[in-house]
Amino acid sequence: MSTGLFSAVELDAGAADARIGWRLERLEVLNWGTFDRRVWTFEANGHNALLTGDIGSGKSTMVDAVTTLLMPSQKIAYNKAAGAEQRERTLRSYVAGHYKSEQNEFTSGSRAVGLRPGNTYSVILGVFVNRAYASSVTLAQVFWMKEGHQGQPDRFYLTAPEELSIAADFTEFGTDVAGLKRRLRERGARLHDHFPDYGRDFRRMLGIESEQAMDLFHQTVSMKSVGDLNDFVRQHMLEPFDARPAIDDLIAHFEDLSAAHEAVLRARAQLAELAPLLLECDEFAGIEAQITAMTAQRDGLARHAARLKVGLLDASIAALNSAIETRRRTLAEVDAQISNLDSDRQRLEVQRAGFGGDRIREIEQAIAEADLQRVARRARFEQASDLLTRAELPAVATAEQFDDVRALLAPALPPIPAVPPLPPAPGLPPLPPLPPLGLITLPAAPLPPLPGAPPLPPLPPLPPPPVEPGLLMNTNVAVPGLPPTPP
Repeated sequence: MSTGLFSAVELDAGAADARIGWRLERLEVLNWGTFDRRVWTFEANGHNALLTGDIGSGKSTMVDAVTTLLMPSQKIAYNKAAGAEQRERTLRSYVAGHYKSEQNEFTSGSRAVGLRPGNTYSVILGVFVNRAYASSVTLAQVFWMKEGHQGQPDRFYLTAPEELSIAADFTEFGTDVAGLKRRLRERGARLHDHFPDYGRDFRRMLGIESEQAMDLFHQTVSMKSVGDLNDFVRQHMLEPFDARPAIDDLIAHFEDLSAAHEAVLRARAQLAELAPLLLECDEFAGIEAQITAMTAQRDGLARHAARLKVGLLDASIAALNSAIETRRRTLAEVDAQISNLDSDRQRLEVQRAGFGGDRIREIEQAIAEADLQRVARRARFEQASDLLTRAELPAVATAEQFDDVRALLAPALPPIPAVPPLPPAPGLPPLPPLPPLGLITLPAAPLPPLPGAPPLPPLPPLPPPPVEPGLLMNTNVAVPGLPPTPP
């Protein structure tokens, strides 16, 4: 595979659109040389163009227009592209439109004849486009001369960051050049009275860094032949240059590079020796970071546990508060029930007292006392049975057997005093005697009602108390309001 100055990739990259960089888009001239009385336009559209025509058709005139836009007039050799050996054309000849010379019969001299004698003006305008940045730059120069003026024409220079045209922007101003300048400034153009300022401005806009590049451009545009290529390159393409300081700098730079190379080798050796230490330092840093993180977690554990405990305690407190509130409501309900029951109890006690409730209370108390006596007598009965057994006497199970044993032991026992009968309660009928074996039966007669109180239903008879087999009760118990029972 052959190699060249440009790779295939670079060549293919530029194949899409070769119009890269700042390129001439359009050249317009008005009253320039023999291009007279109207705007003449050369459309290049950013492409490489070939300008052809017969001798004297104006090819060099158009080239000189481009050169005038980019070079100061004192450096331009007009019509050099046509092979002229002397300065047969000048800026004044282009503005006046000189096209021939006339011989003076009296003085034997010659005089140039122009297409535009007297007051005249000329405009040359070039539009440059950079398609990569979608930008346009317009360069223009305006020349004018008044009748009888013998020197070079007056002029001003223009740069604008947009496309302008002669027909739209440089016409219909009469002889008021100041008005034309004011109108162009309103369009955003920058005007200059001298070429150096104009040259710096358009080189900045077109990205041309060196002023010598413009000299090279002028030489290549108007070049017919090159005698010595080396001299041409030295004079027009290379800046004047003193090699001695550069050589000294190069030697010093080489020494600096050698010292830097040795320093790099020494640093590499040091790094190789420090590599294990760096690994251990990295490991140590990682462990230290883990210790720091774990320490922070440990320090925060108490706060975390306290926060969790606070949450649990808050939940428990809330539950207990809810339970307390429930208990309070229940307690309030129970208190209300107790209050109602107390009211009912008091009301019933009052009613019971009105219907003889005090007597019922006495009877209940007597029953409780009798029950206590029954328990005591049961114990005495068991003691007596034990004594009879030890005395080898017959056991007592009935009243007749008790009388027999008592008659047998009468000589040794003291007499039992009689229990007087209880007086009857006022307003109540006398109670009948107790039945045998301590069974008590209340009378079924109703109690007399209280005045103004509703009658109460009759009380049911009390059930007889249970009597265990073989238990002999002594019925001589004094019950208030009851007659004594026979032995």
